[in-house]
Amino acid sequence: MSSASAQPRTVADRLRLARRRRFVGRVGEIELFLAALDADEPPFSVLFVHGPGGVGKTTLLAELLEAAAHAGRGTVRVDGRSIEPSPAAFDAAVSELAERGDQPISVLVVDGFERLAPLEDWLRETFLPGLATDVLVVIAGRHPPAREWSNDPGWRELLRVVSLRNLAPDDARTYLRVAQVPEDKHDRMLALTHGHPLALSLLVDLLAQTAGELPATLVDAPDAVRALLARFVESVPSRRHRAALEVCAHVRFTTEALLRAALDEPDCAEEFGWLCELAIIERGPLGLAPHDIARDVLDADLRWRDPESYLEVHRRVRGHLLEVLDTTAEHGRWPVADLVFLHRHNPTISGYWDWSSFGRAFPDRYRPAHRESILAMTKRHQGPEQAELVDFWLARQPEHFVVVQGSGAEPIGFFCRLALHEATEADLAADPGTRAMWDYATRYGRPRPGEPVFAGRFLVDGEMNQLPSPTINVVTARSTKNWLSQQDLTWEFIGAFADSDAWEPFMRHIDFHRASEAGYEIGGQRYAVYAHDWRRGGIAEWLDSTNDRVVGTDLARPAPPVPELVLSQPEFADAVRSALRELARGGRLERNPLLRSKVVRGRPGSATGGTLRELLTTIVESLREETRGEKLYRALDRTYLRPAPTQERAAEVLGLPFSTYRRHLTRAVQRVIEKMWEIELYGTESPER
Repeated sequence: MSSASAQPRTVADRLRLARRRRFVGRVGEIELFLAALDADEPPFSVLFVHGPGGVGKTTLLAELLEAAAHAGRGTVRVDGRSIEPSPAAFDAAVSELAERGDQPISVLVVDGFERLAPLEDWLRETFLPGLATDVLVVIAGRHPPAREWSNDPGWRELLRVVSLRNLAPDDARTYLRVAQVPEDKHDRMLALTHGHPLALSLLVDLLAQTAGELPATLVDAPDAVRALLARFVESVPSRRHRAALEVCAHVRFTTEALLRAALDEPDCAEEFGWLCELAIIERGPLGLAPHDIARDVLDADLRWRDPESYLEVHRRVRGHLLEVLDTTAEHGRWPVADLVFLHRHNPTISGYWDWSSFGRAFPDRYRPAHRESILAMTKRHQGPEQAELVDFWLARQPEHFVVVQGSGAEPIGFFCRLALHEATEADLAADPGTRAMWDYATRYGRPRPGEPVFAGRFLVDGEMNQLPSPTINVVTARSTKNWLSQQDLTWEFIGAFADSDAWEPFMRHIDFHRASEAGYEIGGQRYAVYAHDWRRGGIAEWLDSTNDRVVGTDLARPAPPVPELVLSQPEFADAVRSALRELARGGRLERNPLLRSKVVRGRPGSATGGTLRELLTTIVESLREETRGEKLYRALDRTYLRPAPTQERAAEVLGLPFSTYRRHLTRAVQRVIEKMWEIELYGTESPER
């Protein structure tokens, strides 16, 4: 809004002009008011404006009063914070203020209406109906009008309700320009404040005090946080209510069940009901959610004030969400996005998601009608060669493509998780990306027949390509769902991102190492490959490690695996024979090739000579359970486990002719090789054996 042209005559005039210079936006609200003010008969009698503290209600009312005065209308402003909430006090305040003016009341403004809540029925039923029809009333408070207004057919026609929100990005930037904030600070200030007017004002002041330095997060601006908290929540009934509010700020949506789990209380109905009534809380089909800036402020306050309690809240919330995953998976309801949301303040990875669109896009199965859109966005962002490969895999594994849908009919992005174990050798050879990832898997941890190997090969957002976007949001949640739900995971590759250091911190956070030798080039563009072998650490360990990083602990780079030694069957058999001989000589097994093969590396713990010795002993002992296996076991026992000085002496101890002993020993060694080979190929002995 522009400032008045008249020169200020008093300090009050100067204050008013200064405030007006900082006023931006709210065009729709002002136009609605002016249209009613100019009408012969206003289309409504009461404009009810509601919104959380600091969102700009009082500032808007001042602008409306200024517009009404400029139009020559008599105005009265009642501040609910300065009068007693009684009919007599309200009547007296209006009468006294009206007497001070030189015109009849045309506009009555009531600010701070939350303090006058006991008067709401009286105002609706008695005071307002007694006003002249040309009087326009504007009420502003933190809470929306009571349901009785909309239940009355008359008030449904004569009431307009406006939910005042944060400033739109363009309006917020205008405010910052008026405040002479450098342009290069605008994006960061909008990210920290979400366009909340009071928060913007506080950060403008902070910027002036710190020589242009902005805090990295709200945690680093505790004074601003305290000022905002005072506006958002005036009073909290008890410590349990405060804890409930902190839980609500920590999670994406709060249900009563989640609140019980997070507070470790059997009954939280009172606290949940209290949350429902707060002006900073919105109710939706999935639960309660604070306004963005209120959530950030509450969460930052707890992290700064009591880090231990913050981590305890996180631990309990996370435990509940994992339980929900376990119990609802069979119904197809996966609140995986809620788990992702817990990491939104992690300084290492929070910048990889588009939080402004979080939860506003969803995954959908690929259909042939999506093909042209997918190919067009791939060609536009990643080139025709990559688009040809997308088309190639669409023809072969369409079921592994996922389209991302927004509010419109056309996909806004897509990604795929190819099943490399289902691909033919010709399929793999046709794509440098899948070829490189499969070769890496066979070199560093060859999958057994039938074990799944998946590769995130393509990812494109129609607008942002591979920058933070709704597609990245959906990919993260969908990938986490896959990893939590799928059994017998082995290799998981992420090979869809352009080769740069930009994604390294994110991959490190989720414990994917850089598979440098698997990187590949398509159309002159280099793509990076990151890998994780789930056999080296299960999903429980992975969840624990990522949970430990919620507060942003620096992470060591995940170590790439030592190449797995892929032995032919004859080489494998020779290695088993050598290991058995070493057992007889005291178990010197540290150089045996089996230590780098799957048969040992697939066992819990580190791949050491002791691990191999334990495995061999277990296999030998298992022969005793087989039909006619006792004689095979005895030959091995006296030759390798408790060896006699010579084989001739072993035959004597067993009471066997030497030729018979040798026959038993040969058969026993062959049986050990067979059992070990089955483990090498399948992880366990095959059923037919």
